[in-house]
Amino acid sequence: MKRSYLIKPVLDDVYPVIDYGKGVYLFDMDGKKYLDAASGAVTANIGHGEPEIIEAMNQQARRVSFVYRSQFTSEAAESLAKKIADMTPGDLNWSFFVNSGSEATETAMKIAIQYWQEKGIQTKTKVLSRWVSYHGITLGALSMSGHTGRRARFVPLLEDFPVINPPYCYRCPYQLEAPSCQYACARELETAIQRIGADKIAAFIAEPVIGAAGGAIAPPEDYFKVIKQICDTHDILFIADEVMTGSGRTGEMLACTHWEITPDIVTLGKGMGAGYAPIAAAVASEKVMEPILAGTKQVMSGHTLSANPQSCAIALAVLEYIEKNKIMSQVESKGVYFKQQLEKMQSQFEFIGDIRGKGLMLGIEFVADRGTKKPYPRQALITQKMVALAKEKGLIVYPAGSGIDGVNGDSIMIAPPLTITEKEIDELIALLNETFTAFAQDFSCMAGGS
Repeated sequence: MKRSYLIKPVLDDVYPVIDYGKGVYLFDMDGKKYLDAASGAVTANIGHGEPEIIEAMNQQARRVSFVYRSQFTSEAAESLAKKIADMTPGDLNWSFFVNSGSEATETAMKIAIQYWQEKGIQTKTKVLSRWVSYHGITLGALSMSGHTGRRARFVPLLEDFPVINPPYCYRCPYQLEAPSCQYACARELETAIQRIGADKIAAFIAEPVIGAAGGAIAPPEDYFKVIKQICDTHDILFIADEVMTGSGRTGEMLACTHWEITPDIVTLGKGMGAGYAPIAAAVASEKVMEPILAGTKQVMSGHTLSANPQSCAIALAVLEYIEKNKIMSQVESKGVYFKQQLEKMQSQFEFIGDIRGKGLMLGIEFVADRGTKKPYPRQALITQKMVALAKEKGLIVYPAGSGIDGVNGDSIMIAPPLTITEKEIDELIALLNETFTAFAQDFSCMAGGS
């Protein structure tokens, strides 16, 4: 095989070359079919090769693909911002378009700090977050991330922003159960604020459902109400990182809507462009923008391709497609059916410890001993082996971290396109069953964690 000049995730791995995609399927150059049960990176929310989106691409390309945001605006960018304002709750009306989720969370951090500066408060510069979390790979976003593996190489360059435990009910650090626990993991935020000082804290950021760092950890019912109340009490902005959970992934435009809270700033990405174009957004409320409008009138952030009309037109077409086809209204029922099928498999395979998530963002945590919840040894690389086995079967699943320390645990996420049919879910389940059966045969010697 000829050498590659492309820096891939693992430099010397051989990756299949994808030829084309159609719906929930991808086809490589050798003709092998893959059911994309991960939507790539929880991104391809409406599937691959949708003709309406391709037509929107072509139409915009015939007009103009790029203008620079400090010189011009465009109909596509203005229309997309209006669409997001209409689709999000409360007064989340102001969109700053960027190219990736990492850029979106970093922009949200900058807006939060600038908000306090414009109000004449210079000391509020910290953005607190949780362990077992992930907000992006750029240095500011990584500083907010409690993903120990991804932080490791760059710790000297990062801020110490993660301060509290996640709402990880399967491995509660207090050995308690919700709601009798009184949401102790949320109330940790109060203690952290008192230690650091509210006068130094600009915002608190959290994923409504924890993705790559925790394998679809959904919070107990009133968790976010407690978090928001603490933030409001101490004059701290709440940022919801909905890069993975937003744009319909859990059945709502914003997942935080399930728990009846509205953030001060929200980030969107991934499913917002559904993989058809690189685009993400930091969306700020009227409250946050008011002192900036009354002050400098500029948000100090931006990138060359921010708000480019090509990406904006595509994201607008994606959101219109989701609305027109009532895709979000179907997510809950599909998710319930899918989770029921996974739970049936749990009795068959002892290494399935926990099944969790929301809508069509579900996670499976693997354990060596279900009774004790003992994880597999780190060196066993169970997640990597499970992902590879699934790929062999023609199934793409998403690797995720697990364990209360964010290191010693194994899980995968299953997050197919929201357009998946019940028949395709059944096919997904059958392929997953084949994967787990192969794992049980190949790695049965690890059944006791030995």
